[in-house]
Amino acid sequence: MNIGEIARRAGVSRSTVSYALSGKRPVSEDTRRKIQRIVDELGYQPSASARALANGRTSTIGLVFPPAGNHYTGMQLDFIGSVVEAAAAHDYDVLLSPSGVDSDRSFQRLLGERRVDGAILMEIRLEDDRAEHLAALGFPSVAIGRTAHPEGGWYVALDHTALAAACVHHLADLGHRRVAFVNRSEQLLRTGYESAHRGLDGFTKAAAERGLTVRTYCCGDDAAAGQACLEQILHDDPATTALVTLNEAALGGLYRGLAHAGRHVPRDFSVTGVVANRWAETVTPQLTAADVPAAEMGRLAVDLLVERLDHPDAPPRQHLLTPPISLRASTGPAAGTPSAEA
Repeated sequence: MNIGEIARRAGVSRSTVSYALSGKRPVSEDTRRKIQRIVDELGYQPSASARALANGRTSTIGLVFPPAGNHYTGMQLDFIGSVVEAAAAHDYDVLLSPSGVDSDRSFQRLLGERRVDGAILMEIRLEDDRAEHLAALGFPSVAIGRTAHPEGGWYVALDHTALAAACVHHLADLGHRRVAFVNRSEQLLRTGYESAHRGLDGFTKAAAERGLTVRTYCCGDDAAAGQACLEQILHDDPATTALVTLNEAALGGLYRGLAHAGRHVPRDFSVTGVVANRWAETVTPQLTAADVPAAEMGRLAVDLLVERLDHPDAPPRQHLLTPPISLRASTGPAAGTPSAEA
């Protein structure tokens, strides 16, 4: 069924049907009702491509989200789900592009064929060619994360520097003096992954401020890597009593490594970090953490992009989030401190 058949049955021109359906030009109320009645009877649905040609919009947004490693982590899947759900609330579909750099074919098709009205960029690097490319084209986009020079951009981000520092201060207040930092993989750090760099910066500065003895480690995004990393931590400094992690995918392995080493959490060893609350609550004991608000961040990113599409001349807006540490059961006083002995 097409517009031509609707026009024939209504006794009007194809253009009149088009105007009645799109609202681009006024049509008499009687004619509009007649056309709508026929449309309802026939169950006509205009195709997405036809709507895009008619109004210059695809009602689709691109989610440019390369997996940070060789798979998507649970937190990353939470972000994808939150973006899809928020977009649906605005009557937008989502096209996922697993592109890493602006030379990727998927990314180029997204832009060159104008498959989407705008894009949300994830897995942001400090120097991110995708963000630079979109800015140069004037293509509407919002980043989840911040580049090294985020001024003038649209983004939703976590303040990983402040959050890692808050974790350090929490452990220092509990009397911990020897603390390890479990970051993302060496590859992500080397390629400028912004949360890994900013988290490391916040950790090292806060540790220096509190006079702590620390070691930092890179860790792959899986449980086996987490267990191996924990074993290395205790090998390098058996006196370590706590760790801070940004790596939720390795969390189960970190706990397993502590159990194998006979370290009880939190009596003998405290664990904290920056992790989505759903994942913090899956381990035992539940993780004291700065909870990543994945659903809120996805919704805010979609809201910003829709605002940018509806108001192209609007000034850039940003959301920099610093959620508080949720106190659960994985941290306690360092062994040997008065509160621990009590």
